[in-house]
Amino acid sequence: MTSTSTATRGGFRLLLAAIVVSGFGTSAMWLAAGIWVKDLTGSDSLAALCAFALWAPALAGPLLGTVADRTRRRPLLVAVNLGLGLLLLSLMAVDSAGSLWILFAVLVAYGACGVVTDAAEAALVPAVVGRQSLGDFNGLRTTADEGMKLVAPLAGAGLFAVYGGAGVALLDAATFAAAAGLYARLRVRESVPDRRAAGVWFRTAEGVRALWRQERLRPLVLAAAATMLLAGLNGAALYAVVDGGLGRSPSYAGVLYAVQGAGSVVAGLAAGGLLRRLGERLFAAAGIALFAVGAGLRALPYDAVALGCSAAIGMGLPCVLIAALTAVQRETPHALVGRAVATAHTLMFAPNAVALAMGAGLIAVVDHRVLLPLLGAAGLAVACATARRPSA
Repeated sequence: MTSTSTATRGGFRLLLAAIVVSGFGTSAMWLAAGIWVKDLTGSDSLAALCAFALWAPALAGPLLGTVADRTRRRPLLVAVNLGLGLLLLSLMAVDSAGSLWILFAVLVAYGACGVVTDAAEAALVPAVVGRQSLGDFNGLRTTADEGMKLVAPLAGAGLFAVYGGAGVALLDAATFAAAAGLYARLRVRESVPDRRAAGVWFRTAEGVRALWRQERLRPLVLAAAATMLLAGLNGAALYAVVDGGLGRSPSYAGVLYAVQGAGSVVAGLAAGGLLRRLGERLFAAAGIALFAVGAGLRALPYDAVALGCSAAIGMGLPCVLIAALTAVQRETPHALVGRAVATAHTLMFAPNAVALAMGAGLIAVVDHRVLLPLLGAAGLAVACATARRPSA
């Protein structure tokens, strides 16, 4: 084994560990913030506002992504993680409804920093693991993310029950400090970024153009956006499936979510090999088709079918996201990766949030047994269009 390959493998492990550690704290805090607000105010709407505060900065992704391209990514990740760890300590002052403004301000800053770190991480990955290992890394990251979604919220809720919100904030701060230490240990050569004077809007537009002008990237990102739109509508119909279709209590949705998460873990583990065999375009199309079949068949009122559909959705949905991210990292010039990734994330995930809101109203007037087969048909159409796209 050469020293280069040893360093690459070491960097692969360190980078993945840093993402997992910080992500664990984030997943725990995501749930605990809503519980904290609900506990202090009794308001469901204010509790729901926590998720919006965390997510809203993603709408400014193309703009925030410029930060990741203005400086070297490893020092930026160290600094942002340390800064977030210190910022979370301010939540020790939240002890009443009157001090909740501190929590919401921290959550907005948290979300904005998350956009920057996601862009910086994505830009750093090719330099650390090599372009030939991008699919493997992105797949394992998906596996880690989905695994944390199954474990971290339970840990956060349990910690909140014993120590309150301050305890969860301390846990999250500790995970950011640990992640900063792991990033600091990375050995990676980064070129000095171009800091020539240029307006922020010009730099933002550079990232958008880099993404939009690439014939290999644009269809994948659009396919991911369309799929996430359908996924949002599918998610909005979940409780109608559980109650009206299966005759189960709302808590059964947790079982379906767990099965879906397990499916995503499997997809992440298999992604690297499948990407090498199929390429990004066909891998994405296959995943979209699997998601579409799972969403459409959910209309059938059988537990076994519902569980199988959840697994299919979990396995299919990450494929197009992994394919799009891998293609952006591979095809975009290094100096523009941060902006391109942040723009792609905004384009891919904003439709999901819009669809969740639309779906909540749509499911009130359209029976899920009609809506879900239509979603499945639309998903298959997206899959076919994606598979037919030539990879220029």
